[in-house]
Amino acid sequence: MLFSVFIMLGICLVPTHSKPTGDHLGSPFLQHCFEEAKKIVDDAYKYSREESLRRVRRDVVSPHDVLRLLKQPRSDTRSAVRSADYMAQTLRLVHDRVHRVHKRSLNATDLLTAEDLNKLAEITGCAARTRLPQCRNTPNINKYRTATSVCNNLNNPRLGAANTPFNRWLPAEYDDGISQPKGWNRSRTFNNFLLPLVRQVSNNILSTTDAGVVNDREFSHMVTLFGQWNDHDLTFTPFSPSIRSFSNGVNCDESCEHTEPCTPIQIPPGDRRLPSRPDSCIPAFRSAPACGTGYSAYNFGGDPNKREQINALTAFLDLGQVYGSEEKLALNLRNLSSDSGLLRVNTQFRDNGRELLPFHPLQVQMCATRRRVTNNTNAREVPCFIAGDVRVDENIALTSIHTLFVREHNRVIRRLKTLNPQWDSETLYQEARKILGAYTQLFVFRDYLPHIVGTEAMRRQLGRYPGYNPNVDPSIANVFATAAYRFAHLAIQPVLFRLDANYREHPQFPSVPLFKAFFTPWRVIFEGGIDPLLRGLIGRPAKLNTQDHMMVDALRERLFEFVQHLALDLGSLNMQRGRDHGLPGYNAWRKFCGLSQPRNQAELAQVLNNSDLARKMLQLYGTPANIDIWMGGVAEPFVQGGRVGPLFACLIATQFQRIRQGDRLWYEKPGVFTSRQRAALASVTLSSIICDNTGITSVPRDAFSAISNNNRLTQCSSIPSLNLSAWREQPCSSGSGASCDGTQGVNDLPEDVNPDDSDIRHMPFVENNEIH
Repeated sequence: MLFSVFIMLGICLVPTHSKPTGDHLGSPFLQHCFEEAKKIVDDAYKYSREESLRRVRRDVVSPHDVLRLLKQPRSDTRSAVRSADYMAQTLRLVHDRVHRVHKRSLNATDLLTAEDLNKLAEITGCAARTRLPQCRNTPNINKYRTATSVCNNLNNPRLGAANTPFNRWLPAEYDDGISQPKGWNRSRTFNNFLLPLVRQVSNNILSTTDAGVVNDREFSHMVTLFGQWNDHDLTFTPFSPSIRSFSNGVNCDESCEHTEPCTPIQIPPGDRRLPSRPDSCIPAFRSAPACGTGYSAYNFGGDPNKREQINALTAFLDLGQVYGSEEKLALNLRNLSSDSGLLRVNTQFRDNGRELLPFHPLQVQMCATRRRVTNNTNAREVPCFIAGDVRVDENIALTSIHTLFVREHNRVIRRLKTLNPQWDSETLYQEARKILGAYTQLFVFRDYLPHIVGTEAMRRQLGRYPGYNPNVDPSIANVFATAAYRFAHLAIQPVLFRLDANYREHPQFPSVPLFKAFFTPWRVIFEGGIDPLLRGLIGRPAKLNTQDHMMVDALRERLFEFVQHLALDLGSLNMQRGRDHGLPGYNAWRKFCGLSQPRNQAELAQVLNNSDLARKMLQLYGTPANIDIWMGGVAEPFVQGGRVGPLFACLIATQFQRIRQGDRLWYEKPGVFTSRQRAALASVTLSSIICDNTGITSVPRDAFSAISNNNRLTQCSSIPSLNLSAWREQPCSSGSGASCDGTQGVNDLPEDVNPDDSDIRHMPFVENNEIH
């Protein structure tokens, strides 16, 4: 018996000609495979971190370095990804050793006992990712959300929580049936056709010039940027932290080899911008796997035989992009220097006396782009901003919305403190966070989604609140995050507009080409603050996605091109990500939504209402069934009243239907707010938030609609602000923050007393550190 154990130990450690005895692999063998896998992963992580830091501390940062750093897992997400990599590489080693010993294809995990697998789950850390927390005894669990949304569903505490796998509405389709991206094997056919290169699809279908942009006559550019802002509340798919292959050490930036986690985008012959040598590609990285997925006999939910990806954010509309979706980050974003409940703000700069976001503590060069862009070698550089979502610096319009909501949190806190001086810091913070969470639920369902999914989907799926259903899974679907909710990439203007107080081009700080607005927080600090940017969002139209003018060059040819390096192609990245995630093709999703499934060019032309586009599509894909879901979805004509086609209207409406119904703390659910509080919340609009937190004095009443005779500019003094009197609480004699009976006690103020800031919103600030 001892001899057998020694042989099994040797399989992972030295000679591969040794073989296990018995019908299954024992725990000592598994332990040593794990130790070898752990060293491989830890070494790759260490190398990748040191190399990444070296690169971002240089004066010149490549676009793919920026993208990878942007998608790096942090804190608890990083732990989850590391555990998944430990598991995956341990099982890879087991598989490789068994395959070599037996000289035939064996599924290694089929030789592991349940005891072995449970032990592996413990030592890799994967078991901790699925262990159910105790919720019933958590303080205020029925009143406030946890940062991670663990315990939103008391029966299934991880449902919709951060760092859990995306939901699958259809089974994944991988090259090997388990984990390899579609198209990984370039000779494999789907429905008797090879998949086209994603860059070729981008070149043939998406390619346009910025000169042909068609403006949306109905909706403002705020619709586009608010969509991105909202997406950053719901979805974040981290990459593996490793920039080199676990199996052969290949550096993903220096090779076009397909080897985990490298998934390079091959450049087709004759590409007009990029060199098309046989070894030419755009570096790209796979999304990190979820623990225990991608191997046939062991998993933690989802399809038992297939790889799943992680959503680092919560599935709920809870403003995680402001507050953070992890406990450590949430705490780090708070101002803990006083008993105030405020969020931290910048201590070096102000925006005409108003608050700016704090700087990121990591001093890297990713946002140090001012000298290169302005050609001024003496210009002062600043670090990136930090917020609840790492993509805060992605563009300055997005940064301006982040800043707006941080200011609103602190404004609400100050009013609540005046109304309820007995409240402690935690109560103030949680109540303000709860109020702002209700804002986003209101804005998304009442003001935003009707413009996107159209009248029919709103009537059928997103009408009156149906109540909470604990059996509804609110988790974000893989197809939503990876394809459907990326529709707005085709509604982005090639320019971020900056307007003066009269909604004309700002004479001092003119509008910025989009490709010069990536990772430039210095523009907010040194070029007029957020007011000109917000006016540009509400005062200028969105780009209209048309079938002959889809994606602007700023995204397709110049993404993150603030250095002299290979720029990225967002369209190619979207399709490559869908293949990486094993998303089924266009027709499978049409069938899921009860729509027709075109079989040939004539039927596709009818669906797209465009014969020429159908012909181009089938020249690439061969069959409609193979069309990448993102490409097919954005190519469809709009539904009535919306800005997506029938397929994406179905998928987006279905996702938000589940988010609302599966949220135990949804603002309309009885007991979450009082009736007076809900009535007060109903008066709040994005326009009123802008009025309350900027120097802007006139806004359209509907920030999402284009300025017109029906949506004129209105003085902020006429825009109602949130009346916080409904949150005034009669304190107990003990002076605690809770009402005497343990419920939300509210004492009404007289009707003529309005304890909001509408009467002082434009008074001069005491602090007067002007932006230089």
